[in-house]
Amino acid sequence: MGSRLLILGHYYQRDEVLSHADSVGDSLELSRRAAAEKRADKIVFCGVHFMAETADILTGPGQSVYMPEPAAGCPMADMAEESAVRKAWDILKSAGGPGWLPVVYVNSTAPIKALCGEWGGSACTSSNASKVFKWVLEQGCRIFFLPDRHLGVNTAHDLGMNDGDIALYDPRKPSGGLTPEQIAGARVIVWNGFCCVHTKFRVPLVREIRDKWPTARIIVHPETPREVAMLADARGSTAQIIKYVEQATEGSTIFVGTESRLVERLAAQLATRGVTVKWLAHSVCRNMSLITEESLARLLVEWPDGHRISVPPDVAGPARSALERMLAV
Repeated sequence: MGSRLLILGHYYQRDEVLSHADSVGDSLELSRRAAAEKRADKIVFCGVHFMAETADILTGPGQSVYMPEPAAGCPMADMAEESAVRKAWDILKSAGGPGWLPVVYVNSTAPIKALCGEWGGSACTSSNASKVFKWVLEQGCRIFFLPDRHLGVNTAHDLGMNDGDIALYDPRKPSGGLTPEQIAGARVIVWNGFCCVHTKFRVPLVREIRDKWPTARIIVHPETPREVAMLADARGSTAQIIKYVEQATEGSTIFVGTESRLVERLAAQLATRGVTVKWLAHSVCRNMSLITEESLARLLVEWPDGHRISVPPDVAGPARSALERMLAV
């Protein structure tokens, strides 16, 4: 198939799967690569479902996006259901006070991105969340952030907010568990979602590492809970974590709080330079693990319709608007 085929591999994939990828990166970076590769009419996304959806949203009409395993989803993305988000938006709008704009993490389903675009909001990544938050605040609006509570809380604190400025919306509780007074007093409301990989990192573990390796540095992903993130030396997106580790000097020891397969890959790469890289805790994305070399091979032979990821036009349009606002910011 030559240039008509583009295989994309997320950083969290198995090494044997990534050995077949034309490009390796994070979710948005890979989706943008898919959109830019106009010669590719078949795009295979070795990642989880929301990533393939984003690729389909950004690519052209002559391009088709497939997954080796369509059942590879994202529990955090699924924690924000469309009906519950619509209900929350109605509650926030009826509470009075300054207006709201939604900010949706790219780790979300296409319908949630579409709601954000429909309501005038923007998508964001873990690396540009602060810029998007500032974009909302500069318009005199307040932020409704979803679906990851920890990225929302960490970003708000990075901008100088305190706990009193932030409220947690829990869709399992009446009115999200918030009173009208709590809504009126909040500058940021975060959805009660979380990443199963990045919530395995705990305060006692960080303190134990500090005791055993006093000169070691610790970097965590911003999806990590605030109390752990505050104890780390640095915090960053996947790409920022990779850059941080690669810039370490010989003799350094770095503990990394993110998906273990990526950490192990970095450890092997940096060992030749005398840098020791360890995971903060063993934490593997089970959904990423559903994709294997065998499932990729079967897809490339059979191209079953059930493996094609196609976002309906009425969802893709407003979802694209949310992504385009982010890129403009």
